[in-house]
Amino acid sequence: MTQRSSLPVWAALLGSGVAGALTAMQSRVNGGLSQALGNGYLTAVVSFGSGLIILAVVLLFSRSGRSGIRQVGAELRSGHLPWWALTGGACGAYFVLGQGLAAPIIGLALFTVGVVAGQVIGGLVIDRLGIGPSGRIDPSLQRLIGTALAVLAVAVSVVADLSGAGASTVLIVVPIVAGALVAWQSAVNGLLRSAARSALSATFISFVVGTLILAVAAAVSLGLRGWPAMWPSNPLLYLGGALGAVFIAISAVLVRTAGVLLLSMSNVAGQLVAAVALEIGLPLASGVTIWMLAGAAVALLAVLIAALPSRSG
Repeated sequence: MTQRSSLPVWAALLGSGVAGALTAMQSRVNGGLSQALGNGYLTAVVSFGSGLIILAVVLLFSRSGRSGIRQVGAELRSGHLPWWALTGGACGAYFVLGQGLAAPIIGLALFTVGVVAGQVIGGLVIDRLGIGPSGRIDPSLQRLIGTALAVLAVAVSVVADLSGAGASTVLIVVPIVAGALVAWQSAVNGLLRSAARSALSATFISFVVGTLILAVAAAVSLGLRGWPAMWPSNPLLYLGGALGAVFIAISAVLVRTAGVLLLSMSNVAGQLVAAVALEIGLPLASGVTIWMLAGAAVALLAVLIAALPSRSG
């Protein structure tokens, strides 16, 4: 039977917006580390691996977290939890890899709006299919309008960048796919949390899967390109894992209340607002444009409209 959370929807949306801001911060941190190291694969495994270490330490002091991992194992063996519920870590791995490979080239702003496009479309489809822990959620008129506005926000945000960019613009595909995978990650991590009865357990499992995948990719990259000549001394560039751990934990907790689509929509607002602020103060590439500011405003409107209650429900 589908579980519903008692958390108010407005609180879930606020928390998801904060998580979205953390995602933009993570993209900036990992993009900066990738620029310093010259290796996006190594950046990704450092980010995911550090998050895994943090979670492992926390897990040592959490009886419910350890119990949750055993519960997930039992649910998998019994067939009550499908194996694909473990794929959230792979989605997170691709997202972090994209941060290191694409964001330093196309910039944080364009990377973020690409993620936004993938999230809102993916969230709409996943809710319609009923893959998340909230079950099937048919899109209301408000949600359809909000999704259309979010896509419009992406188009408005990138219009100047696309008109003046070169071949690197093709890399916009990377964050679009990453955004769709983030929506999937939110859904399957919500299933994991329901099975484990612990957001910590779900987050830890997701990080184990992602770290294993990225470790293999980084090992291949280092074998071909060699070890970096030097590591940056700025400690802020190593916070990507901690930010990712907080983001996944928040998403696993809130998806039962807001659904995958609304979770994605509020993430849109948090990501775009934070991306604009970071691109103004600490740009990765070309900085912010007037089109990005307009797109962020449209995205915020999209979130408000999508969050309106349906009169038919």
